[in-house]
Amino acid sequence: MNISPLASIHPKATIHKDVTIEPFAHIHDDVIIGKGTKIHSNVVLYPGTRIGENCEIFPGAVIGVIPQDLKFGGEYTLVEIGDHTVIRECVTIHRGTNDKLSTKIGSHCLLMTYVHIAHDCTIGDHVILASYTGISGHVQIDDYAILEGKVAAQQFTHIGKHTFIGGASLIRKNIPPYVKAAREPLTFAGVNSVGLRRRGFSDETIREIEDLYRILYIQNSNISKGIEAIKSQIPDSDVREEILAFISASDKGIIRGMI
Repeated sequence: MNISPLASIHPKATIHKDVTIEPFAHIHDDVIIGKGTKIHSNVVLYPGTRIGENCEIFPGAVIGVIPQDLKFGGEYTLVEIGDHTVIRECVTIHRGTNDKLSTKIGSHCLLMTYVHIAHDCTIGDHVILASYTGISGHVQIDDYAILEGKVAAQQFTHIGKHTFIGGASLIRKNIPPYVKAAREPLTFAGVNSVGLRRRGFSDETIREIEDLYRILYIQNSNISKGIEAIKSQIPDSDVREEILAFISASDKGIIRGMI
């Protein structure tokens, strides 16, 4: 254990013996920090914070603060962060509320400077949130999503896996998996084929995804007609059913096609 004598560590915090904590970090009670994690100077971890193994948290980050939700009544809630996640300077992550009782960040994520994640969000694995991105309460972001800088996500939105969201986008509708989204208002901007190839997707699977979204967004005038066309023109497959299920579950609706 490499803990500076200038760090403030509550005696009821649970810290693995293989953890580094630099001067002036402040660790409250009911905090758990896993093996191999490094806490830089001036980080504050509030009660209810759970940090996995081999994470790194940079100066100015504040994690586990009570939520900015006027309905919060002091209930016991958590922030849970997976393994190998990097949290850069001045990131803020708030505890959950009675809705989900936890705000969850997955493993192998990168949260760049000044990212804010509000209460009851669920962030998957391998997610990248670039600087100044703001995620409102109850948002779900699935695995391998990448949000460029200054993106703002409205509460209760759902961002599908392997998506790529252009910088300074305003997310008001759900974003289905495997797509790129950009412009204002936010619209479909193609399939994230570059990202999919980097992650080992076959050309055949990528072509299927491209065909599906071409039918949905380009060849049809509205989402309902696009869904019916997909069902009649695209053979049944795991990818087809995954995308249709995402759309069907999107009570807020999904982003539109190119205007």
